[in-house]
Amino acid sequence: MILLPLVMAALAFALPSNRWRPWLLPVTSLAHGALVAWALAHPALLTQSSWLVLDPPGRLVLVLVSVLFCASAFYTVDYLRRRAEHPNSVFCVCFLTFLSMMTLVTWSHHLGLMWVAVEATTLVSAPLIYFDRTHNSIEATWKYLLVCSIGIALALMGSFFLAYASLHAGLDSSLTFENLLENAPALSRPWLYAAFVLSLVGYGTKMGLAPVHIWLPDAHSEAPSPVSALLSGALLNCAFLAILRIYHICIATGEGTFTSGPLIGIGLFSMAVAGLFMFCQRDFKRMLAYSSIEHMGILALGLGIGAPALFGTLLHILNSGLTKGVLFLSAGNIYHAYHSKSTDVVRGALRRVPLSGALFLTGFLAITGSPPFGPFISEFSILNAAFGASHYWAAGLFLFFLFLIFIGMGILVLKVVQGHPSEAVQSSSYRDGGLTCVPPLLLMALVLLLGLYIPAPLDTLIRDAVNFLEVTP
Repeated sequence: MILLPLVMAALAFALPSNRWRPWLLPVTSLAHGALVAWALAHPALLTQSSWLVLDPPGRLVLVLVSVLFCASAFYTVDYLRRRAEHPNSVFCVCFLTFLSMMTLVTWSHHLGLMWVAVEATTLVSAPLIYFDRTHNSIEATWKYLLVCSIGIALALMGSFFLAYASLHAGLDSSLTFENLLENAPALSRPWLYAAFVLSLVGYGTKMGLAPVHIWLPDAHSEAPSPVSALLSGALLNCAFLAILRIYHICIATGEGTFTSGPLIGIGLFSMAVAGLFMFCQRDFKRMLAYSSIEHMGILALGLGIGAPALFGTLLHILNSGLTKGVLFLSAGNIYHAYHSKSTDVVRGALRRVPLSGALFLTGFLAITGSPPFGPFISEFSILNAAFGASHYWAAGLFLFFLFLIFIGMGILVLKVVQGHPSEAVQSSSYRDGGLTCVPPLLLMALVLLLGLYIPAPLDTLIRDAVNFLEVTP
């Protein structure tokens, strides 16, 4: 799974044809998906190394990465065809390597390897953000590189502190999660606390949690739509997986109370920031970026609530990730129809690109927690757990921020889809097509399915992850 995209990236670099090179992306996505399915069907093969272990939380995120990459890969074929004026060699190489590094994050069971994998995702995705080569895209790329590099440096310091927590307690230093979990009760508490805070801030920067989210609105807004879909739906959840692993070690030490406060606080603060900034947006892709910050905040909140909310939190990884794929891909179609992301220009999307406009509107309803879509189930589960765990003030603020965000997003989305497009826009040649509409349509079908019924294999996968996080050595 890790090597296949790298081999295909080398092939993409060697292939001279700009026309045929993009087809390597969907071919790789299908092969990667087949390998993921095969691996999940043979769990005994997933723990052959202490550094590379596909544990239950990793499996869940890997499934999301593979599905989102497949949808984005097919979409990208048509996207690059319409951008024929740009050479796509670097784009395809980085796109495939991005898949490899995100896969490595899900497999990493060593603090150092996980850090390298997360940092590598930054380096290989930066050229993707810069694909349009505009002033705004270069600014977004540099901001992404600088802010995430500072964050990942703090995460590295957290890894060192976690390793020293073993040394300070008189244990052998180890960076593998199995050894850290086994020795968790004996870890030095002050060094463990410092490690958790640094890891939360460091990986939280990559995850897009406020107030260290400042790279995210620019990067998501300026990146090509399939890249934005992967950044929002897959990469942010890979960063959350890194936090989840550190959280697991803290829980194994019996320090769940210490982790709860910071996670709930930063989760609610992220939702508040997202809600406030949505009201002043006219760029609909930037609005979706703030929605990503909101949902990373929901994941942090759910993790802070603890065991009662774990199922809903892990389910929300899938629900929010898939829905973000729908929104960013359909937003890309609307952008191509209008050649603008501003609501000053974009009006009447339901008339101009009916299918993409309908997907954008439906995706808005789903991502804001409206029934019968998947996010409603996971958000309701987290809310119910908050009340059950007596976090009444957190539950109240959660509901308030959800309402605030629904209003803020709704105002902008309705401006985009309602009304009449101008005559100049109607005369442009862009129309909804199969490769650009079928991927978000299939993702939307999955989001609806998860709101009506959770398939038994997926339910088992989530419950295995919950049990893995709750049961300590």
